[in-house]
Amino acid sequence: MNAMSDLSSDGMRARIAQHLTFTIGKDKAHASLYDWRMAVSYTVRDLIVEPWFAATRRTYEAQGKRVYYLSMEFLIGRILEDAMINLGLHEQIDSVLAEDGISLAEVVEDEPDAALGNGGLGRLAACFLESMSTIGCPAFGYGIRYEHGLFRQRFEGGRQVETPEDWLNQPHPWEFERPEAAYTIPFKGTVWDGVWTPAETVLARAYDTPVVGWQGKWANTLRLWGAHPTELFDLDRFNSGDHTAAAHPEALARTLSRVLYPEDATDGGKELRLKQEFFLVSAALQDLLRRFLSEYDDLNLLPEKVAIQMNDTHPALAGPEMIRLLMVDHGLEWDAAKRIAQGCLNYTNHTLLPEALEAWSTWLMGRVLPHHMQIIERIDAEHRVATGCPDHLGIVHQDQVHMGTLAFVMASHVNGVSALHSDLMKLTVFAELDAAYPARILNQTNGVTPRRWMRLSNPALSSLITDVIGDGWEADLGRLGELSAFENDTDVIARLQAAKRANKVALSDWVAANVGVTLNPDAMFDVQIKRIHEYKRQLLNVFETIHRWNAIRNNPDADWTPRVKIFGGKAAPGYWVAKDIIRLINDVAAVVNSDPLMRDRLKVVYPANYNVSMAQRLIPAADLSEQISTAGKEASGTGNMKFTMNGALTIGTLDGANVEIRERVGGQNFFLFGMDADAVQARYGVADHGRKAILASPMLAEVLQIIADGRFSAEEPKRYHGLIDATWNHDPFLVASDFDAYVAAQADVDAAYKDQAHWHRLALRNIAGSGHFSSDRTIRGYMAEVWGAKSLL
Repeated sequence: MNAMSDLSSDGMRARIAQHLTFTIGKDKAHASLYDWRMAVSYTVRDLIVEPWFAATRRTYEAQGKRVYYLSMEFLIGRILEDAMINLGLHEQIDSVLAEDGISLAEVVEDEPDAALGNGGLGRLAACFLESMSTIGCPAFGYGIRYEHGLFRQRFEGGRQVETPEDWLNQPHPWEFERPEAAYTIPFKGTVWDGVWTPAETVLARAYDTPVVGWQGKWANTLRLWGAHPTELFDLDRFNSGDHTAAAHPEALARTLSRVLYPEDATDGGKELRLKQEFFLVSAALQDLLRRFLSEYDDLNLLPEKVAIQMNDTHPALAGPEMIRLLMVDHGLEWDAAKRIAQGCLNYTNHTLLPEALEAWSTWLMGRVLPHHMQIIERIDAEHRVATGCPDHLGIVHQDQVHMGTLAFVMASHVNGVSALHSDLMKLTVFAELDAAYPARILNQTNGVTPRRWMRLSNPALSSLITDVIGDGWEADLGRLGELSAFENDTDVIARLQAAKRANKVALSDWVAANVGVTLNPDAMFDVQIKRIHEYKRQLLNVFETIHRWNAIRNNPDADWTPRVKIFGGKAAPGYWVAKDIIRLINDVAAVVNSDPLMRDRLKVVYPANYNVSMAQRLIPAADLSEQISTAGKEASGTGNMKFTMNGALTIGTLDGANVEIRERVGGQNFFLFGMDADAVQARYGVADHGRKAILASPMLAEVLQIIADGRFSAEEPKRYHGLIDATWNHDPFLVASDFDAYVAAQADVDAAYKDQAHWHRLALRNIAGSGHFSSDRTIRGYMAEVWGAKSLL
């Protein structure tokens, strides 16, 4: 299946030249960097097609179970370098391009990140697709082809400003448009006697991207849906002079696939989000049913041949839509349709925050999807009869449709994404549903692909690992445990230290060029990169940064461990508290970086528009990984795993997968602080806990007073009084209660970093203990315990 083994450099050169000439229409003398990038991309794509087609043929021949992964996000990042590495072509293409004076690094850098996700949810989905291809699990990923993604972030006066992503302003060389794979998606209208007459329709058209696994042995499909009008153009209106109205059907359709997570503070925004979720679900289910019926006649076989994974609550409409399609389009009765739907569906929960479990008003659901509202009410009625549950456990209650409950009731399996998260699901958000449906909840701890997050992102470390333990670890990450035998090998520790410093030098050069701040690569690089949210506690980090700055000013001649505080992440456009935190970080950075007393003792940088490519720069250069969420709030995290694999030490709470990381790497190699989940719940029971913590902490009180005095906002001294007031009087995520413990842990970090040989010995232990967190291991768990799918390799 692998056609790459006999591909010579001459053949590669000819392939690239052919695409440059006949696909791009340029000769070498006049080709731009973009032209070269497109030619190389088409060349690599050609070489993916053979294993992709072969995998499809093998799947049909085997008649095994297919997995369909439904996700609103697939944060795939750049594709070119990842594909070259998985195909074993990176060094060869680098050499071939160099002969023409072209830098492969510059070619790779020219590729825009695909704007198809926001954070961990989308990056997890991307890792899972790559691992399913590596393992040979037949699978489709289903998502939406967002024209403008989430948004492009920039800072003006320290404030986040959102502008549209433009990744599709140029051709996307990795996709194949499939106009024959198009489905009508209905909205609104009326239902009479079980017959839905929609008032609006759009067309979902497929765009396929092959996702190749390690060594090119298998490739699966990421099928993204673009929204198109069912009626192209109203020529009569146009000719009558109403030009805008003539294009209304196209504008309405394109709105569905323009933006990920449109702001939902308005009724129009809520309607658009609900429509997007149904658009994805209906297109995916119509597509998989068509594929199934091309092979089998008996729809009762669906649960044996199809596993559907709902990634979070966004695809929860898959239950009622599957029932509708089976009944309306294929003539099944209710009981059979519901049984088949439940037999296929599985649900991954990603949150312990009740407010993050989606709920739509019955008015909105009934107006946008009137037939589905009736189906949901019938599912709910049967759920209540079967379980005898109280009213608050219903799918529909208090005039809302609770999507988490709908997903739970309609799924065969419901999984959490870390051991702690799965346990807490049974005790908190789904405690009563777990009692009603025992054994439905299970755990599948998240993982990440080592091909992108080690081999691609950190070639220096990857080369060292291969030299020490040999080839093959990329597909068998448990072998990293073999590194433990070398923790007292001074040569290995010195090489590890050199690899880390080289990554820090590269990041320093990038920061100087893109942020305008000069960094000392011998300082500790202390990194927190994640979506900006109160529970992730970037505020705790910036409070400690202010404390550190103030302490250095008060005693500049002390033996300070030099630090670079690096932040990255976006806030939702309507999340004003998170946006205030972003502005505070930037205001603190401006003051700290211009303070002559700091010199190299402390710097703060916040590069704008955090994405996958930026993460690939930051993570290999990190010395310290900030995983400081309030215990019991983070489902798992995957950034924590990436940092650990790349030799960063963690400062963190016992939250999410931090618990399992600490168990694997050893408690002595992890800087633990703060309350655990039980202590957090107890603390919430203490009246005025924030105020009491501040009164007991002179350090924190001083930090808050410095902010209140306007030291970081001289032109607007009261700018952060809202944040300060919330910390004193509410503190919903216990920043104040954990502050002193966090400062003490940071002092332990400072002391450990002074002994560089010791620090890198701890780093080696972290790398050696990280093998469990490969997404290959996670996918094998899903295959065995959730999907009942088998590898075809």
